[in-house]
Amino acid sequence: MSRKKALDKKMQKIIAKGRINKLFILAEENALSGELNLSNRYVELARKISMRNLAPIPKKYKRRFCKHCYRYLLPNVTCRVRIHGGKIVVYCHNCRKYTRIPLKKTEEKPSAILK
Repeated sequence: MSRKKALDKKMQKIIAKGRINKLFILAEENALSGELNLSNRYVELARKISMRNLAPIPKKYKRRFCKHCYRYLLPNVTCRVRIHGGKIVVYCHNCRKYTRIPLKKTEEKPSAILK
C-alpha cells in the first residue's frame, strides 16, 4: 500500500470516529425527546460506518444499544437494568434478550487501609 493510501485510510478512520460520536449524540437527544425510531436509525448508521471503515465504536457507546436487535437502549423506556450476582443485567424490551456485563471489583490501596 502506498503512503498516500495509508494516510487516506487514517483520515477516513478519524472522520468515521467523529461521525460515530455525532450519531450517538443525536441518538441520545432524540431518544430523550421521544423519537425512538430516529434513534434506532442513527445507531444503525453508526454501526454501518464502523463496519465499513473498520473503526471501532467507543466503549461508552457500545453499551447504549442492544447487541441482538441493535436498538438504542434507554433505561426504563426500552430496557430494564438490574444488578444481580455481581453483574449488570440489561433486558431489552424489543427482542427480550439479556446482556450481562460483569462488575469490576475494586481493590483497596494499602495506603487507604493505614489511614
